[in-house]
Amino acid sequence: MAATIAGSGGGGENAKHTAITPTENREAMAAGILELFKPAVQEVDERVRLVRESQLELRHQIEELDEVLKQLGQSREPPIELDPYVKKLMNSKRKIAVISNIIQNAQERVRKLQQRVGKESGKLLSHLYPPSKEAVTTPVTPTSPHSFADPASSSS
Repeated sequence: MAATIAGSGGGGENAKHTAITPTENREAMAAGILELFKPAVQEVDERVRLVRESQLELRHQIEELDEVLKQLGQSREPPIELDPYVKKLMNSKRKIAVISNIIQNAQERVRKLQQRVGKESGKLLSHLYPPSKEAVTTPVTPTSPHSFADPASSSS
């Protein structure tokens, strides 16, 4: 596809031109970069969600076991000493709560990172393709009597 600069003249004076601005180019690049990272971020997010679900399920099972052990301990003298196991169970419950909070924070960080990637890719593209006053145009077949030419470029 041949691109021409608006106002450069040429043989096809009846042909209409549509401008591809640097902003549109940056937006297309940013969208491409986001699409590139999107599957990886979604996979990480899904795995974090699954780990969090399993942690919650494990926490629920530990709480149930804790209740059974408390009832067993209160019913009568246990045949074996359960206090060390109950303490270990309580420590495990506390650790799971801490890990669950860490995973939740990590999930939030992944979401924020995804937002930052979008912003940074836009900034990077704006540095790579700074706005210019001349627009790159491509020929378009005439469909209406209105001109597609940029008013700023037609005044020079």
